[in-house]
Amino acid sequence: MMASVAEVEVVVAHGERATLRVGDVFLKIDAEQARTDVEVEAMAMAPVPTPEILWRKPPALALAAVGGTALGHLGEPSTASPAAWAAAGAAVRVLHDAPLPPWPGRSADELAARLDGECEWLVASGVLPAGLVARNRRLAETALRPWTPAFIHGDLQVDHVFVDGDEVTGVIDWSEASQGDALFDLAILTLGHQEHLGDVVAGYGTDVDRDLIRAWWSLRCLTSVRWLAEHGYGPPEAFPEVAVLLAAFAG
Repeated sequence: MMASVAEVEVVVAHGERATLRVGDVFLKIDAEQARTDVEVEAMAMAPVPTPEILWRKPPALALAAVGGTALGHLGEPSTASPAAWAAAGAAVRVLHDAPLPPWPGRSADELAARLDGECEWLVASGVLPAGLVARNRRLAETALRPWTPAFIHGDLQVDHVFVDGDEVTGVIDWSEASQGDALFDLAILTLGHQEHLGDVVAGYGTDVDRDLIRAWWSLRCLTSVRWLAEHGYGPPEAFPEVAVLLAAFAG
């Protein structure tokens, strides 16, 4: 009799990259090896728990699963405790206080150019109402001011932080790590989970400009909708990112 074999779970799959899970192993396949280079180096530098690298043979990278469960999911209520959210904030602070990675991140000018292009597409395609785009764009532009660079994760979605009880057990998906604005990480972590911003800030240990956090929420959402639509994530009106844009000016 053949031994039982773990099923293959497709975690992410689109034209740029794919992630498969087999048991406790994640296999990441990326068409752009520079992203994998960043991920490997960032995990080696980061002073927070990261997945163990099992092996790498381009274009594949095999990682061990981290323990615990995701802090939450965008578009769904989080069942994690306030203490778990605070622990995530504390872990982010440790990262931001670490020495900078040697490679730069996107500049404010680069982000402004991308914001311009994405907003033009959103209006021209009719995906979102022009007024909604304009209001969020004005808010988003306030995030694009000078900042002191920090070591940022760069894609710190709530799904990428794992906890066991009130302890952070791992932070995954480091391919966007770079020098950047610390508030960007805090914004992405709390995107769609505004009710936990206070917990995260308490764990972070330093007061932050919450208006700038909200500005980064708008910028992230405005610059994500087209990519999600073009990579098969469903109709834009169902995206949690669109809900965030609508909520920014609700009431």
